[in-house]
Amino acid sequence: MSHSDANSGFFCDLTALDGVERQRRRELAEAVRRDARKRTELPNGYALALDAHKMTIAAVREWIALEKRCCPFLEFQVRADSLLETLTVELTGADGVKEFLRAEFTR
Repeated sequence: MSHSDANSGFFCDLTALDGVERQRRRELAEAVRRDARKRTELPNGYALALDAHKMTIAAVREWIALEKRCCPFLEFQVRADSLLETLTVELTGADGVKEFLRAEFTR
């Protein structure tokens, strides 16, 4: 989640992170995209089901902390399902966030 979508009105301010943090955020965001088993559309965003063997809860927490600093309009909820060995991350927010996220996922 790093750019603005001209149609959404949302903008991520990457200057809120230093160079090392921007690189780490990029690495973690790529891991989230790569390790997502499933993406489910929600009324106000998306839920990503991540393989808990590939993406640890510590890494998810780190990614969320960095994302919240540059994209404070995003809301996150994390659930761990030990039976399915899945971490589910819900990314939601105000009207327009879903479209912003859709544009980010297709980059």
